[in-house]
Amino acid sequence: MHPLAASGGGQLLPVTPALGAACAVLLAVAALVAGRGGLGHGRAVLRAGLRAAVQLALVALVIAWVVRSLWTSALFVLLMFTVAMRTAGRRIGEGRRRAGAGAGTGAGRRRGGAGRLRVGAGRRRGGAGEGEEGAAGRWEWVWAAVPIAAGVLPVLLLLAATGLLPAKGITVIPVAGILIGGALTATSLAGRRALDELRLRHGEVEAALALGFEERDARLEICRTAAATSLVPALDQTRTVGLVTLPGAFVGMLLGGATPVQAGAVQLFVLVALLAVEAVAVTAVLELVGRGLVGTASGIR
Repeated sequence: MHPLAASGGGQLLPVTPALGAACAVLLAVAALVAGRGGLGHGRAVLRAGLRAAVQLALVALVIAWVVRSLWTSALFVLLMFTVAMRTAGRRIGEGRRRAGAGAGTGAGRRRGGAGRLRVGAGRRRGGAGEGEEGAAGRWEWVWAAVPIAAGVLPVLLLLAATGLLPAKGITVIPVAGILIGGALTATSLAGRRALDELRLRHGEVEAALALGFEERDARLEICRTAAATSLVPALDQTRTVGLVTLPGAFVGMLLGGATPVQAGAVQLFVLVALLAVEAVAVTAVLELVGRGLVGTASGIR
């Protein structure tokens, strides 16, 4: 066994009551700072921490049973994908609602502030079809499946086809989880930033349309740069690996007895794969926004 794995019984941190107390204190500090600092996420931080504790406890109870079968492992990966799709879609929807509120406010002022503010497809059709707008908004989150699947599925298929990913639950689940997690982050950030940019620069979209741009091209011309910044976290992580951060895959393999060279090779693959997954996800999100498949229920044209 590698010397690093032998130290501390193969654990990064000892699992003791002190660890639980430290987690509780840090969560309380995070929630307090986010709340009192005016960040608007104090309760969300607290809920996220508690939810993570419950979910990890449940996973710890069932993971040993799940990985015994490739079929149950595939179902678990499908569950991860579904949760990621729903989470990313909800985050994009939050940006959609903010964008719709901004567009509706401007329209309301232009109409002298009379009546309720109306956004989305209903207003564009003269106010009729408010129910259709709500239905469209409720189901727009389903489109989040496209960028996540487009980024993750080809990488998993490539790994399986080349034999690099054994058909075992103990390897499929963590690899798929890493890739889905990266796609989730990129999809959420790209979608929200693209819709926010369209809201803030709505007049420029209209100007591009007046100049003869196609609707898709007009949207992409405005929001592409903002959405592309969603790749910055992955780029920074890759650029600084080994100098600023030692990611989980690297440390985990060392603790498991792998040599530093083996751990470094696997970590390099993970980072490069995440860059590919997130680049595809961001590009797919931009295409959805450009084609009006997301954001249309909020009045973004």
